[in-house]
Amino acid sequence: MSTGAIIEGRTGPWEMVLGLEVHAQVISKSKLFSGAATAFGAEPNAQVSFVDAAFPGMLPVLNGECVRQAVRTGLALGCTINRWSRFDRKNYFYADLPAGYQISQYQHPVVGEGALEIALEDGSTRTVGIERIHLEQDAGKSIHDLNPELSYVDLNRAGVALMEIVSKPDMRSPEEAGAYVATLRAILRAIGACDGNMQEGSLRADVNVSVRRPGAPFGTRCEIKNVNSIRFIQQAVAFEARRQVAILETGGTIHQETRLFDPDRGETRSLRSKEDAHDYRYFPDPDLLPLELSEAFIEECRASLPELPAARRMRYEAELGLSPYLARLLTADMEQSVWFEALLAETAARQGRPAREVAEKAANWMTGELFGALNRLGLGIGQSPVSPAQAAALLAMVADGTLSGPLARQVFELMLETGEDPAAIAEARGLKQVSDTGALEAAIAEVLAAHAAKVAEYRAGKDKLFGFFVGQVMKATGGRANPALVNTLLRQALG
Repeated sequence: MSTGAIIEGRTGPWEMVLGLEVHAQVISKSKLFSGAATAFGAEPNAQVSFVDAAFPGMLPVLNGECVRQAVRTGLALGCTINRWSRFDRKNYFYADLPAGYQISQYQHPVVGEGALEIALEDGSTRTVGIERIHLEQDAGKSIHDLNPELSYVDLNRAGVALMEIVSKPDMRSPEEAGAYVATLRAILRAIGACDGNMQEGSLRADVNVSVRRPGAPFGTRCEIKNVNSIRFIQQAVAFEARRQVAILETGGTIHQETRLFDPDRGETRSLRSKEDAHDYRYFPDPDLLPLELSEAFIEECRASLPELPAARRMRYEAELGLSPYLARLLTADMEQSVWFEALLAETAARQGRPAREVAEKAANWMTGELFGALNRLGLGIGQSPVSPAQAAALLAMVADGTLSGPLARQVFELMLETGEDPAAIAEARGLKQVSDTGALEAAIAEVLAAHAAKVAEYRAGKDKLFGFFVGQVMKATGGRANPALVNTLLRQALG
Protein backbone atom coordinates (compact mmCIF):
# COMPACT_ATOMS: atom_id res chain seq x y z
CA MET A 1 0.00 0.00 0.00
CA SER A 2 1.24 3.47 -0.79
CA THR A 3 1.52 6.13 1.91
CA GLY A 4 -0.99 8.27 0.02
CA ALA A 5 -4.66 7.79 -0.71
CA ILE A 6 -4.35 5.03 -3.33
CA ILE A 7 -4.10 1.32 -2.57
CA GLU A 8 -2.53 -0.64 -5.41
CA GLY A 9 -4.58 -3.83 -5.42
CA ARG A 10 -4.16 -6.94 -7.53
CA THR A 11 -6.87 -5.76 -9.92
CA GLY A 12 -5.95 -2.07 -9.99
CA PRO A 13 -6.03 1.02 -7.79
CA TRP A 14 -8.48 1.61 -4.94
CA GLU A 15 -9.21 4.77 -2.99
CA MET A 16 -9.95 5.04 0.74
CA VAL A 17 -12.92 7.10 1.90
CA LEU A 18 -12.75 8.08 5.56
CA GLY A 19 -15.03 9.90 7.96
CA LEU A 20 -14.57 10.30 11.71
CA GLU A 21 -16.95 10.73 14.62
CA VAL A 22 -14.81 12.20 17.38
CA HIS A 23 -16.18 11.99 20.93
CA ALA A 24 -14.74 14.82 23.02
CA GLN A 25 -15.44 14.92 26.75
CA VAL A 26 -16.48 18.43 27.70
CA ILE A 27 -14.47 20.17 30.41
CA SER A 28 -17.01 20.86 33.15
CA LYS A 29 -17.11 20.27 36.89
CA SER A 30 -20.40 18.38 36.72
CA LYS A 31 -22.15 16.06 34.28
CA LEU A 32 -24.47 16.97 31.43
CA PHE A 33 -27.73 16.40 33.30
CA SER A 34 -26.69 16.00 36.96
CA GLY A 35 -24.53 17.61 39.60
CA ALA A 36 -22.19 14.62 39.97
CA ALA A 37 -18.45 15.29 39.65
CA THR A 38 -16.45 14.44 36.52
CA ALA A 39 -12.85 14.19 37.79
CA PHE A 40 -10.80 11.41 36.20
CA GLY A 41 -9.42 8.58 38.36
CA ALA A 42 -11.99 8.49 41.17
CA GLU A 43 -12.84 5.23 42.92
CA PRO A 44 -15.41 3.18 40.94
CA ASN A 45 -18.99 4.40 41.36
CA ALA A 46 -17.90 7.27 43.63
CA GLN A 47 -19.27 9.96 41.27
CA VAL A 48 -22.79 8.75 40.55
CA SER A 49 -26.00 10.66 41.27
CA PHE A 50 -29.52 9.24 41.31
CA VAL A 51 -30.00 10.77 37.84
CA ASP A 52 -26.91 8.95 36.47
CA ALA A 53 -28.11 5.67 38.00
CA ALA A 54 -31.59 6.22 36.48
CA PHE A 55 -33.49 5.92 39.77
CA PRO A 56 -37.26 6.21 39.27
CA GLY A 57 -38.60 9.76 39.30
CA MET A 58 -35.23 11.44 38.69
CA LEU A 59 -35.31 14.27 36.11
CA PRO A 60 -32.39 15.60 34.04
CA VAL A 61 -31.36 19.26 34.36
CA LEU A 62 -29.23 20.63 31.49
CA ASN A 63 -25.75 21.91 32.39
CA GLY A 64 -25.38 25.35 30.75
CA GLU A 65 -21.58 25.23 30.78
CA CYS A 66 -21.63 22.16 28.53
CA VAL A 67 -23.84 24.01 26.05
CA ARG A 68 -21.45 26.96 26.16
CA GLN A 69 -18.45 24.76 25.40
CA ALA A 70 -20.23 23.09 22.48
CA VAL A 71 -21.12 26.48 20.99
CA ARG A 72 -17.54 27.75 21.48
CA THR A 73 -16.25 24.63 19.71
CA GLY A 74 -18.65 25.19 16.83
CA LEU A 75 -17.53 28.80 16.49
CA ALA A 76 -13.85 27.79 16.57
CA LEU A 77 -14.51 25.38 13.70
CA GLY A 78 -16.45 27.96 11.68
CA CYS A 79 -19.69 26.02 12.06
CA THR A 80 -23.29 27.19 11.93
CA ILE A 81 -24.77 27.56 15.41
CA ASN A 82 -28.36 26.37 15.51
CA ARG A 83 -30.50 28.73 17.54
CA TRP A 84 -32.99 25.90 18.19
CA SER A 85 -32.00 22.33 18.99
CA ARG A 86 -33.52 19.36 20.77
CA PHE A 87 -32.52 16.37 22.89
CA ASP A 88 -33.73 12.88 21.96
CA ARG A 89 -33.66 9.49 23.57
CA LYS A 90 -31.53 6.90 21.79
CA ASN A 91 -32.81 3.54 22.99
CA TYR A 92 -30.54 0.54 23.43
CA PHE A 93 -29.85 -1.88 26.25
CA TYR A 94 -26.50 -2.55 27.85
CA ALA A 95 -25.29 -3.12 31.40
CA ASP A 96 -23.47 0.24 31.64
CA LEU A 97 -26.52 2.22 30.46
CA PRO A 98 -28.87 2.13 33.48
CA ALA A 99 -31.80 3.97 31.89
CA GLY A 100 -31.88 1.80 28.79
CA TYR A 101 -31.48 4.91 26.65
CA GLN A 102 -28.92 7.63 26.02
CA ILE A 103 -29.93 11.31 25.89
CA SER A 104 -28.44 12.64 22.67
CA GLN A 105 -29.28 14.92 19.75
CA TYR A 106 -30.35 13.27 16.53
CA GLN A 107 -32.14 15.40 13.94
CA HIS A 108 -31.63 18.79 15.58
CA PRO A 109 -28.03 19.24 16.87
CA VAL A 110 -26.81 22.37 18.59
CA VAL A 111 -24.08 22.91 15.96
CA GLY A 112 -24.40 22.48 12.20
CA GLU A 113 -21.96 22.41 9.29
CA GLY A 114 -18.45 23.82 9.23
CA ALA A 115 -14.95 22.95 8.02
CA LEU A 116 -11.47 22.29 9.34
CA GLU A 117 -8.27 22.88 7.37
CA ILE A 118 -5.50 20.38 8.10
CA ALA A 119 -1.80 20.63 7.24
CA LEU A 120 0.03 17.52 6.01
CA GLU A 121 3.69 16.55 6.34
CA ASP A 122 4.50 17.50 2.74
CA GLY A 123 3.33 21.07 3.37
CA SER A 124 0.03 20.69 1.55
CA THR A 125 -3.34 21.40 3.14
CA ARG A 126 -6.76 19.80 2.90
CA THR A 127 -10.17 20.97 4.04
CA VAL A 128 -12.36 18.46 5.87
CA GLY A 129 -16.04 19.24 6.20
CA ILE A 130 -17.77 19.10 9.58
CA GLU A 131 -21.27 17.64 9.34
CA ARG A 132 -22.47 18.49 12.86
CA ILE A 133 -21.59 18.67 16.55
CA HIS A 134 -24.12 17.37 18.99
CA LEU A 135 -24.21 16.99 22.76
CA GLU A 136 -24.88 13.66 24.42
CA GLN A 137 -24.28 11.88 27.70
CA ASP A 138 -21.59 9.22 27.95
CA ALA A 139 -22.32 5.65 29.03
CA GLY A 140 -20.65 3.92 31.96
CA LYS A 141 -17.81 1.43 31.70
CA SER A 142 -18.04 -2.35 31.76
CA ILE A 143 -15.01 -4.16 33.20
CA HIS A 144 -14.53 -7.76 32.11
CA ASP A 145 -10.99 -8.64 33.23
CA LEU A 146 -11.18 -8.56 37.04
CA ASN A 147 -13.05 -11.82 37.54
CA PRO A 148 -13.20 -15.00 35.45
CA GLU A 149 -16.96 -15.32 35.93
CA LEU A 150 -18.29 -11.81 36.56
CA SER A 151 -18.30 -8.44 34.80
CA TYR A 152 -18.30 -5.21 36.78
CA VAL A 153 -19.88 -1.86 35.96
CA ASP A 154 -18.41 1.54 36.87
CA LEU A 155 -20.90 4.38 36.39
CA ASN A 156 -18.51 7.25 37.14
CA ARG A 157 -18.45 8.11 33.43
CA ALA A 158 -22.21 7.69 32.97
CA GLY A 159 -23.79 11.05 32.22
CA VAL A 160 -20.52 12.89 31.50
CA ALA A 161 -21.03 15.42 28.69
CA LEU A 162 -19.68 14.50 25.26
CA MET A 163 -19.50 16.49 22.08
CA GLU A 164 -19.75 14.20 19.08
CA ILE A 165 -17.96 15.97 16.22
CA VAL A 166 -18.97 14.29 12.97
CA SER A 167 -16.86 14.88 9.87
CA LYS A 168 -17.90 14.47 6.27
CA PRO A 169 -16.28 11.58 4.36
CA ASP A 170 -13.56 13.90 3.00
CA MET A 171 -10.38 12.14 4.12
CA ARG A 172 -8.47 9.81 1.82
CA SER A 173 -5.47 8.46 3.77
CA PRO A 174 -4.32 7.45 7.26
CA GLU A 175 -2.12 10.56 7.32
CA GLU A 176 -5.11 12.81 6.70
CA ALA A 177 -7.13 11.08 9.43
CA GLY A 178 -4.25 11.52 11.89
CA ALA A 179 -3.75 15.17 10.94
CA TYR A 180 -7.49 15.82 11.31
CA VAL A 181 -7.61 14.45 14.86
CA ALA A 182 -4.38 16.22 15.85
CA THR A 183 -5.64 19.55 14.49
CA LEU A 184 -9.03 19.13 16.13
CA ARG A 185 -7.41 18.20 19.45
CA ALA A 186 -5.17 21.29 19.32
CA ILE A 187 -8.21 23.53 18.84
CA LEU A 188 -10.19 21.87 21.64
CA ARG A 189 -7.26 22.27 24.02
CA ALA A 190 -6.63 25.86 22.94
CA ILE A 191 -10.20 26.95 23.71
CA GLY A 192 -10.43 24.84 26.89
CA ALA A 193 -13.38 22.74 25.74
CA CYS A 194 -11.71 19.31 26.10
CA ASP A 195 -8.36 18.26 27.56
CA GLY A 196 -7.74 15.90 24.62
CA ASN A 197 -6.19 13.15 26.77
CA MET A 198 -6.78 10.16 24.52
CA GLN A 199 -5.07 7.76 26.96
CA GLU A 200 -7.74 8.67 29.54
CA GLY A 201 -10.58 8.29 27.05
CA SER A 202 -11.59 11.95 27.06
CA LEU A 203 -11.01 12.05 23.29
CA ARG A 204 -11.72 9.00 21.16
CA ALA A 205 -12.91 8.35 17.64
CA ASP A 206 -15.25 6.08 15.71
CA VAL A 207 -13.61 5.66 12.31
CA ASN A 208 -15.75 4.99 9.21
CA VAL A 209 -13.82 3.30 6.41
CA SER A 210 -14.85 2.32 2.90
CA VAL A 211 -13.00 1.82 -0.39
CA ARG A 212 -13.91 2.46 -4.01
CA ARG A 213 -12.39 2.67 -7.43
CA PRO A 214 -11.08 6.25 -7.92
CA GLY A 215 -14.03 8.43 -8.95
CA ALA A 216 -16.65 5.73 -8.34
CA PRO A 217 -19.60 6.12 -5.92
CA PHE A 218 -18.96 5.52 -2.23
CA GLY A 219 -18.68 1.90 -1.12
CA THR A 220 -20.19 0.22 1.93
CA ARG A 221 -18.57 1.50 5.10
CA CYS A 222 -17.55 -0.23 8.29
CA GLU A 223 -17.25 1.64 11.58
CA ILE A 224 -14.33 1.01 13.93
CA LYS A 225 -15.42 1.95 17.45
CA ASN A 226 -13.62 3.86 20.20
CA VAL A 227 -10.08 4.17 18.87
CA ASN A 228 -8.08 6.08 21.47
CA SER A 229 -4.81 7.21 19.88
CA ILE A 230 -3.81 8.91 16.64
CA ARG A 231 -1.35 6.10 15.86
CA PHE A 232 -4.06 3.48 16.38
CA ILE A 233 -6.46 5.45 14.15
CA GLN A 234 -3.92 5.39 11.34
CA GLN A 235 -3.17 1.70 11.84
CA ALA A 236 -6.87 0.82 11.97
CA VAL A 237 -7.57 2.74 8.74
CA ALA A 238 -4.69 1.09 6.89
CA PHE A 239 -5.64 -2.43 7.98
CA GLU A 240 -9.38 -2.02 7.39
CA ALA A 241 -8.90 -0.57 3.92
CA ARG A 242 -6.61 -3.44 2.92
CA ARG A 243 -9.09 -5.95 4.38
CA GLN A 244 -11.96 -4.53 2.33
CA VAL A 245 -9.89 -4.44 -0.88
CA ALA A 246 -8.92 -8.09 -0.40
CA ILE A 247 -12.60 -9.07 -0.04
CA LEU A 248 -13.74 -7.09 -3.06
CA GLU A 249 -10.93 -8.36 -5.28
CA THR A 250 -11.94 -11.96 -4.60
CA GLY A 251 -15.58 -11.27 -5.52
CA GLY A 252 -16.85 -10.82 -1.97
CA THR A 253 -19.21 -8.21 -0.52
CA ILE A 254 -18.58 -5.69 2.24
CA HIS A 255 -21.30 -5.81 4.89
CA GLN A 256 -21.99 -2.71 6.94
CA GLU A 257 -20.88 -3.54 10.46
CA THR A 258 -19.26 -2.23 13.64
CA ARG A 259 -15.71 -3.42 14.28
CA LEU A 260 -13.09 -3.08 17.02
CA PHE A 261 -9.37 -2.38 16.59
CA ASP A 262 -6.92 -4.71 18.35
CA PRO A 263 -3.73 -2.66 18.87
CA ASP A 264 -1.69 -5.74 19.87
CA ARG A 265 -2.40 -7.46 16.56
CA GLY A 266 -2.78 -4.27 14.52
CA GLU A 267 -6.06 -5.49 13.03
CA THR A 268 -9.80 -4.95 13.21
CA ARG A 269 -12.37 -7.60 14.12
CA SER A 270 -16.14 -7.77 13.83
CA LEU A 271 -18.25 -6.70 16.81
CA ARG A 272 -21.82 -6.56 15.52
CA SER A 273 -23.86 -5.68 12.46
CA LYS A 274 -24.25 -1.91 12.08
CA GLU A 275 -27.46 -0.48 13.50
CA ASP A 276 -29.52 2.07 11.58
CA ALA A 277 -31.27 5.04 13.15
CA HIS A 278 -34.61 3.27 13.29
CA ASP A 279 -33.06 0.52 15.41
CA TYR A 280 -32.56 3.07 18.19
CA ARG A 281 -36.21 4.26 18.13
CA TYR A 282 -35.27 7.93 18.57
CA PHE A 283 -37.93 10.22 20.00
CA PRO A 284 -37.79 13.66 21.72
CA ASP A 285 -36.93 13.45 25.40
CA PRO A 286 -40.14 14.34 27.24
CA ASP A 287 -38.25 15.64 30.29
CA LEU A 288 -36.22 18.29 28.45
CA LEU A 289 -37.47 21.42 26.71
CA PRO A 290 -35.95 22.34 23.33
CA LEU A 291 -32.74 24.36 23.64
CA GLU A 292 -33.06 27.95 22.39
CA LEU A 293 -29.95 30.16 22.18
CA SER A 294 -29.99 33.95 22.21
CA GLU A 295 -27.77 36.06 19.97
CA ALA A 296 -26.23 37.61 23.09
CA PHE A 297 -25.22 34.17 24.39
CA ILE A 298 -23.62 33.23 21.06
CA GLU A 299 -21.70 36.52 20.90
CA GLU A 300 -20.48 36.02 24.47
CA CYS A 301 -19.18 32.59 23.42
CA ARG A 302 -17.48 34.10 20.38
CA ALA A 303 -15.83 36.86 22.44
CA SER A 304 -14.45 34.26 24.88
CA LEU A 305 -12.39 32.45 22.22
CA PRO A 306 -8.60 32.87 22.40
CA GLU A 307 -6.28 33.10 19.41
CA LEU A 308 -6.74 29.79 17.57
CA PRO A 309 -3.81 27.53 16.57
CA ALA A 310 -4.12 28.34 12.83
CA ALA A 311 -4.01 32.09 13.48
CA ARG A 312 -1.11 31.65 15.89
CA ARG A 313 0.77 29.56 13.32
CA MET A 314 0.35 32.25 10.65
CA ARG A 315 1.50 34.92 13.14
CA TYR A 316 4.64 32.94 13.94
CA GLU A 317 5.46 32.74 10.24
CA ALA A 318 4.60 36.34 9.37
CA GLU A 319 5.78 38.23 12.46
CA LEU A 320 8.56 35.99 13.77
CA GLY A 321 9.86 34.63 10.47
CA LEU A 322 9.61 30.99 11.57
CA SER A 323 9.47 28.23 8.98
CA PRO A 324 6.08 26.56 8.41
CA TYR A 325 7.51 23.40 10.00
CA LEU A 326 8.57 25.13 13.22
CA ALA A 327 5.36 27.16 13.40
CA ARG A 328 3.25 24.03 12.99
CA LEU A 329 5.26 22.14 15.61
CA LEU A 330 4.99 24.90 18.19
CA THR A 331 1.25 25.43 17.72
CA ALA A 332 0.32 21.74 17.71
CA ASP A 333 -0.37 22.02 21.43
CA MET A 334 -1.53 25.10 23.34
CA GLU A 335 0.71 24.38 26.33
CA GLN A 336 3.77 24.17 24.04
CA SER A 337 2.82 27.44 22.39
CA VAL A 338 2.41 29.23 25.72
CA TRP A 339 5.80 27.89 26.86
CA PHE A 340 7.44 29.10 23.65
CA GLU A 341 5.98 32.59 23.96
CA ALA A 342 7.27 32.86 27.53
CA LEU A 343 10.70 31.67 26.34
CA LEU A 344 10.67 34.16 23.46
CA ALA A 345 9.74 37.13 25.68
CA GLU A 346 12.44 36.25 28.23
CA THR A 347 15.07 35.67 25.53
CA ALA A 348 14.36 38.96 23.78
CA ALA A 349 14.48 40.84 27.09
CA ARG A 350 17.75 39.25 28.28
CA GLN A 351 19.53 39.81 24.97
CA GLY A 352 18.03 43.25 24.36
CA ARG A 353 16.96 42.30 20.84
CA PRO A 354 13.60 42.24 19.00
CA ALA A 355 11.65 38.99 19.28
CA ARG A 356 11.96 38.34 15.55
CA GLU A 357 15.77 38.29 15.78
CA VAL A 358 15.88 35.63 18.49
CA ALA A 359 12.76 33.62 17.54
CA GLU A 360 14.39 31.07 15.25
CA LYS A 361 17.20 30.15 17.66
CA ALA A 362 14.73 29.92 20.55
CA ALA A 363 12.36 27.77 18.48
CA ASN A 364 15.14 25.48 17.25
CA TRP A 365 16.47 25.00 20.78
CA MET A 366 13.01 24.25 22.16
CA THR A 367 11.98 21.79 19.43
CA GLY A 368 15.41 20.16 19.40
CA GLU A 369 17.15 20.15 22.79
CA LEU A 370 14.11 20.57 25.05
CA PHE A 371 11.65 18.30 23.21
CA GLY A 372 14.35 15.64 22.85
CA ALA A 373 15.10 15.72 26.58
CA LEU A 374 11.43 15.64 27.58
CA ASN A 375 10.76 12.70 25.24
CA ARG A 376 13.70 10.86 26.76
CA LEU A 377 12.39 11.52 30.26
CA GLY A 378 8.78 10.74 29.35
CA LEU A 379 7.59 14.21 30.41
CA GLY A 380 5.18 16.70 28.89
CA ILE A 381 6.00 20.37 28.46
CA GLY A 382 4.02 21.20 31.59
CA GLN A 383 6.35 18.93 33.60
CA SER A 384 9.59 20.41 32.26
CA PRO A 385 12.25 20.66 35.01
CA VAL A 386 13.57 23.76 33.18
CA SER A 387 11.44 26.91 33.14
CA PRO A 388 11.21 29.34 30.18
CA ALA A 389 13.20 31.91 32.21
CA GLN A 390 16.00 29.40 32.88
CA ALA A 391 16.06 28.37 29.23
CA ALA A 392 16.31 32.03 28.18
CA ALA A 393 19.22 32.51 30.58
CA LEU A 394 20.99 29.53 29.00
CA LEU A 395 20.47 30.92 25.47
CA ALA A 396 21.75 34.32 26.62
CA MET A 397 24.95 32.72 27.93
CA VAL A 398 25.50 31.13 24.51
CA ALA A 399 24.76 34.41 22.73
CA ASP A 400 27.26 36.42 24.79
CA GLY A 401 29.99 33.81 24.49
CA THR A 402 29.92 32.62 28.10
CA LEU A 403 29.03 29.10 26.91
CA SER A 404 29.88 27.25 23.71
CA GLY A 405 27.37 24.87 22.13
CA PRO A 406 28.88 21.73 23.71
CA LEU A 407 29.21 23.42 27.11
CA ALA A 408 25.62 24.64 26.89
CA ARG A 409 24.49 21.06 26.34
CA GLN A 410 26.41 19.95 29.44
CA VAL A 411 24.87 22.75 31.49
CA PHE A 412 21.39 21.91 30.17
CA GLU A 413 21.73 18.26 31.23
CA LEU A 414 22.66 19.43 34.73
CA MET A 415 19.71 21.83 34.74
CA LEU A 416 17.41 18.89 33.97
CA GLU A 417 18.89 16.92 36.87
CA THR A 418 19.08 19.67 39.49
CA GLY A 419 16.63 22.40 38.45
CA GLU A 420 19.38 24.98 39.10
CA ASP A 421 19.95 28.13 37.05
CA PRO A 422 22.56 27.85 34.26
CA ALA A 423 24.82 30.61 35.64
CA ALA A 424 25.11 28.86 39.00
CA ILE A 425 25.89 25.52 37.34
CA ALA A 426 28.51 27.01 35.01
CA GLU A 427 30.21 28.83 37.89
CA ALA A 428 30.22 25.87 40.27
CA ARG A 429 31.36 23.31 37.69
CA GLY A 430 33.89 25.52 35.89
CA LEU A 431 32.06 25.19 32.60
CA LYS A 432 32.37 28.76 31.37
CA GLN A 433 33.89 29.26 27.95
CA VAL A 434 37.51 30.49 27.92
CA SER A 435 37.78 33.73 25.96
CA ASP A 436 40.97 35.01 27.57
CA THR A 437 43.33 35.73 24.66
CA GLY A 438 46.50 35.22 26.68
CA ALA A 439 45.40 31.84 28.04
CA LEU A 440 44.37 30.64 24.59
CA GLU A 441 47.61 31.84 22.97
CA ALA A 442 49.55 29.87 25.56
CA ALA A 443 47.49 26.74 24.90
CA ILE A 444 47.98 27.14 21.14
CA ALA A 445 51.73 27.56 21.56
CA GLU A 446 51.92 24.31 23.55
CA VAL A 447 49.87 22.42 20.93
CA LEU A 448 51.99 23.68 18.03
CA ALA A 449 55.23 22.87 19.89
CA ALA A 450 54.00 19.34 20.59
CA HIS A 451 53.09 18.76 16.91
CA ALA A 452 55.95 20.47 15.08
CA ALA A 453 55.92 17.95 12.22
CA LYS A 454 52.24 18.56 11.51
CA VAL A 455 52.82 22.33 11.67
CA ALA A 456 55.42 21.90 8.92
CA GLU A 457 52.96 19.84 6.85
CA TYR A 458 50.28 22.49 7.29
CA ARG A 459 52.61 25.26 6.22
CA ALA A 460 53.63 23.16 3.23
CA GLY A 461 50.02 23.30 2.00
CA LYS A 462 48.14 20.57 3.89
CA ASP A 463 45.26 22.90 4.89
CA LYS A 464 43.02 20.12 6.16
CA LEU A 465 45.22 19.80 9.24
CA PHE A 466 43.72 23.03 10.57
CA GLY A 467 40.80 21.07 12.03
CA PHE A 468 43.26 18.81 13.82
CA PHE A 469 44.89 21.79 15.55
CA VAL A 470 41.48 23.19 16.56
CA GLY A 471 40.60 19.82 18.10
CA GLN A 472 43.88 19.66 20.02
CA VAL A 473 43.41 23.15 21.46
CA MET A 474 39.83 22.32 22.50
CA LYS A 475 41.12 19.13 24.12
CA ALA A 476 43.85 21.04 25.95
CA THR A 477 41.28 23.49 27.35
CA GLY A 478 38.79 20.82 28.36
CA GLY A 479 36.41 21.87 25.58
CA ARG A 480 35.96 25.28 27.19
CA ALA A 481 37.80 27.42 24.64
CA ASN A 482 35.85 29.94 22.58
CA PRO A 483 35.84 28.22 19.15
CA ALA A 484 35.68 31.45 17.13
CA LEU A 485 38.60 32.96 19.05
CA VAL A 486 40.56 29.70 18.77
CA ASN A 487 40.15 29.80 14.98
CA THR A 488 41.36 33.40 14.76
CA LEU A 489 44.38 32.93 17.03
CA LEU A 490 45.36 29.63 15.40
CA ARG A 491 45.40 31.16 11.93
CA GLN A 492 47.62 33.94 13.22
CA ALA A 493 49.99 31.48 14.90
CA LEU A 494 50.17 29.17 11.90
CA GLY A 495 50.48 32.03 9.42
